Amino acid sequence: MARETVYLVQAYRAGKGVRVTADTPIRCKSSESALRTAERLAATKAGVVAFATSGDAELGEYDDEPTILFRMGRLPPQFQES
Repeated sequence: MARETVYLVQAYRAGKGVRVTADTPIRCKSSESALRTAERLAATKAGVVAFATSGDAELGEYDDEPTILFRMGRLPPQFQES
C-alpha cells in the first residue's frame, strides 16, 4: 500500500493541576479542514493541536515527527514548541 497523509486534530480538556486529558482525536480530510476544526475547538478547550503525519497504514509505519499545523493552549510536552 502507498504512503498516505493523515490529518488529525487532538483537543485536550483541563485535568487536575497542570495536567490535560485528551479527547478522542478527530480525523480530517485535509490540512485546511484540520486547521478550521482546531480553530473552532480552541475557543472551548484547554488546548488543541492539529497535525499531519504520513505513513503506510498497512505496515503501521508512520513518521516519527508529525508536521504541526496549529497549536494553542495547554498541551502535553510532545506538542509544545521547542
